[in-house]
Amino acid sequence: MRRGEFRAAAAVAAVMAAMATLVAWTFELPLRDPDGASMPTWFRLPVIVASAVALDVVARWVLLVRRGGAAAGAALRAVLLERWNRDQIWFTLSGLVTWYVAYVAFRNLKSYVPFVTDRIADPKLASLDRLLWLGNNPAVALHEMLGTTWANWVMAGVYLVWIGLVPASLAIALVWTRRSTAGAWYVTAISIDWCLGVVLYYAVPSLGPIYSTPEWFESLAHTPNTSVHQMLLEDRIEVLAGPWDTGSVQTIAAFASLHVAVMVTICLMAEQMRLPSLVRIAAWTFLVLTIVATIYLGWHFFVDVIGGIGVGAAAFVLAARATGNPLRRRPEPWTFRAVLDVSAYSEVEAVPGRRG
Repeated sequence: MRRGEFRAAAAVAAVMAAMATLVAWTFELPLRDPDGASMPTWFRLPVIVASAVALDVVARWVLLVRRGGAAAGAALRAVLLERWNRDQIWFTLSGLVTWYVAYVAFRNLKSYVPFVTDRIADPKLASLDRLLWLGNNPAVALHEMLGTTWANWVMAGVYLVWIGLVPASLAIALVWTRRSTAGAWYVTAISIDWCLGVVLYYAVPSLGPIYSTPEWFESLAHTPNTSVHQMLLEDRIEVLAGPWDTGSVQTIAAFASLHVAVMVTICLMAEQMRLPSLVRIAAWTFLVLTIVATIYLGWHFFVDVIGGIGVGAAAFVLAARATGNPLRRRPEPWTFRAVLDVSAYSEVEAVPGRRG
């Protein structure tokens, strides 16, 4: 395991942190912990990763004891020594730190957009949508096609599930994979997603249909998604009224859709790693649902989705180059059995009276 695997991710994080600091200094804006009002990111991410580590160790420990008849204490020591040696701990901590720095910089840069420019591209994006949809508004067309009852709740659920997907995928990349180059590739790709995304936020500043044309969504019943978009609007108003008087950050930006970008990156990584067919099908299905949900609920224009697809694919390729990974699929498929293989552990003490 090489210690330079996160060099590219660290470079991206450093550039984003420098840009966030420069914009904050130039426009006299505060640097914030983006989730400080609820559960700080610096606390939440380590808890998620630590939980994944515990699950990884416990699952292997139980399997080793049951299959090998090993004494519980000896089996636990064997798992810890094999799975969590110095190199693996360094790999996980390095990935976690670079991810955190990039994320905080991204959220702050996103919050600064309305202070840097007062341009709003929503009318132009809506015009492009109507052109691509032959005179129709995509969100309204989806409401007519799918209805505004059960579909509204399904789309809201998809959007909210996505929120937990990124930290969960981080845990998988840093804890459960033992192909460290693949984990570094994924962490770097997501950091590039954020970097490219925030550049587009400044190039094409926009709010999204739910804020620029709220009348399109009046027929949708109140769901948890409704509470989220109201909360984000309140945060934006607070931040614009006095950035130093609130601990919140404003997170409204439409072009490009990073929900779609991240899902595209995840799907491409799943194909690259030849994950089980069920996992790959689930990933692509969730990508399609994410695309439909972001348009249906008004978070994004259709052209935002197209931009997100481009960002996600570009991040995947750029991260491959940056981490020295070839753009070809693994020669052998990934299997769950291989992940929990305990045959590589050093010999452990067997329980007296039991067969090993």
